[in-house]
Amino acid sequence: MSNDDLRSRADAVLGRLVGDTTGTARLREDQWRAIEALVADRRRALVVQRTGWGKSAVYFVATALLRAVGSGPTVIISPLLALMRNQVEAAEQAGIRAQTINSSNTEEWEAIQHQVAAGEVDVLLVSPERLNNPDFRDQVLPKLAAGTGLLVVDEAHCISDWGHDFRPDYRRLRTMLADLPPGVPVLATTATANARVTADVADQLGTGEASSEALVLRGSLDRESLTMSVVGLPDAAHRLAWLADHLEELPGSGIIYTLTVAAAEEVTAFLRQRGHTVASYTGRTEDAERRAAETGLLANEVKALVATSALGMGFDKPDLGFVLHLGSPSSPIAYYQQVGRAGRGVDHAEVVLLPGREDEAIWRYFASLAFPPEEQVRRTLDILAAAGHPVSLPALEPQVDLRRSRLETMLKVLDVDGAVRRVRGGWIATGEPWAYDAERYAWVARQREAEQQAMREYATTGECRMAFLRRQLDDQGAAPCGRCDTCAGPRFDTEVSAEALQAARGELGRPGVEIEPRRMWPTGLAAVGIEFKGRIPHSEQAATGRALGRLSDIGWGNRLRPMLSPHAADTPVPDDVAEAVVTVLADWAKGPGGWASEAADAPARPAGVVTIASRSRPQLVGTLGRHIATVGRMPLLGEITFADEQRETRIPRTNSAQRMRVLHEALTVPPELARAIASAGGPVLLVDDLADTGWTLAVAARLLRRAGAEQVFPLVLGVQG
Repeated sequence: MSNDDLRSRADAVLGRLVGDTTGTARLREDQWRAIEALVADRRRALVVQRTGWGKSAVYFVATALLRAVGSGPTVIISPLLALMRNQVEAAEQAGIRAQTINSSNTEEWEAIQHQVAAGEVDVLLVSPERLNNPDFRDQVLPKLAAGTGLLVVDEAHCISDWGHDFRPDYRRLRTMLADLPPGVPVLATTATANARVTADVADQLGTGEASSEALVLRGSLDRESLTMSVVGLPDAAHRLAWLADHLEELPGSGIIYTLTVAAAEEVTAFLRQRGHTVASYTGRTEDAERRAAETGLLANEVKALVATSALGMGFDKPDLGFVLHLGSPSSPIAYYQQVGRAGRGVDHAEVVLLPGREDEAIWRYFASLAFPPEEQVRRTLDILAAAGHPVSLPALEPQVDLRRSRLETMLKVLDVDGAVRRVRGGWIATGEPWAYDAERYAWVARQREAEQQAMREYATTGECRMAFLRRQLDDQGAAPCGRCDTCAGPRFDTEVSAEALQAARGELGRPGVEIEPRRMWPTGLAAVGIEFKGRIPHSEQAATGRALGRLSDIGWGNRLRPMLSPHAADTPVPDDVAEAVVTVLADWAKGPGGWASEAADAPARPAGVVTIASRSRPQLVGTLGRHIATVGRMPLLGEITFADEQRETRIPRTNSAQRMRVLHEALTVPPELARAIASAGGPVLLVDDLADTGWTLAVAARLLRRAGAEQVFPLVLGVQG
């Protein structure tokens, strides 16, 4: 077939893909160059082009052409569920039969694999996590690698250093690439890669520019439809009020990004109260709710999705009219990726950033989840080596001082590096030599700091904002856009209505968050010498508690974070905080399940207050307990103390089993407190500063109930999450 014939067929497939019935649809020149390389020359290509350029058209058109000449199905490694669903629908428009294997359709996997084997699937979309599933890796992946006609790596920047923390499963693609038969074309695509990431991805995929087989297509990242603005406002209440006042002025429907799940839920609730039709989309949103939210936005039935980065790379709505950020992402790459969802099929879209003072604290928290220190990695390897059999995550967790999610990420990185292997039943050590690349991890940390500094500068720059972002992505020839608020003048004022501001202050200033008690002991406690397992006896559980606020929210979180940070000075409880805690206590007493409610099964009123000894904030906890006791006219019964006052006890803030190991031995009810509880009778209020994992409250409640307390009501200032 001549290249002219191939080009004609490619344009015809494009027409079906975009719904063109006039026969005038034509591929961009670089789209055709990529398709020609993949189909005619069976080469490998890396395409770095702006969001909306049409990267998906390249792999769908190439798929149709390759299938027409008898090639196997295309395998697309795609990172997010929403993106997969969009891609399946797009493929169907071009007559391409697409299926997906991901965490939300496990019951369909077997049937889909049979369809692939029978040649009834043209495109199989696979989430990167599947690549490290033992059964999929050992049974399905080799067959896919042997029979695939085209391998596509979508959002390929995840393979680079950013992916080291975000999706280590992506790095396993190097193994899959090595197993591909000769002549199988490979396409890697991304919209957000600077020169460093482009070179790194090209090298890992074997598409480096030095290779005679490679094609690297990198285009301008300018987005002429986007008008970028930054609106500086004094506090969270002003930002919420501004959003409520201005949301309807923004064109069409769009996305409001927040940095945390708590903030997304707060913003959603407030905007709904103000009469806006919005939906929440976070990592905690159930799959059915996510689908409903996506459908609502696609149909313009909602004004906005209020989303975390769970939606960051995964939504295709060409007429999305705006993207607004309530809080700055920590890197220009992430910011450009998210704002790129807007304006793909319309002439004008608004991009607005509302930075907040809590942003940097949130950046620091996520940065703390980077690759663990060498000591913890070595201990994990030693435990696996000594076991002599597969060790599951629940069994490994009690022996390693890491949260389960961070432990699993570390193991995946070690798996890619060849030091461990995931098998049926858990993880094993391979015995292969492994070196801790401290220089690399330090370099990644420096890159992260540089990216954070770039976002600070973006928010305050007097230069063109689009040009600033393009330069951060090493886009050459980044001239002023002439559209943004620094080029053409501010597009939005900072005024907010008194009514909206009052409502926002009321919403953010409303104290009180429920704390669900721990009801089950952590798994694997026997491995650390504790014989608890299964359900915590009801007679030893705490009741549902209360906190003044979440550290991750934009209301009380902003007030509490500085007070409860690890390096904060220990001071008496501030008056405004003490007053707010009293409000929480009053609302709690009168609310459902409260001791002052009219419910027939309402618990007895607390007979006294107990505090938990604190080595870091004794003044804060002590004065809080005394204030509650005074205002509530209850006796201060005493405090739960450390069993060995002379020993320095560090309570791990990592996984549950490690925390329980220390707490079980550390805390005790002194005899005088036990006597006071017996004398007072009834329930007690248990006061502390911070609830992180919830295990300190659980252990303290068990001790108090075994000492005679009828019930234990935990009350703290802040709760993580």
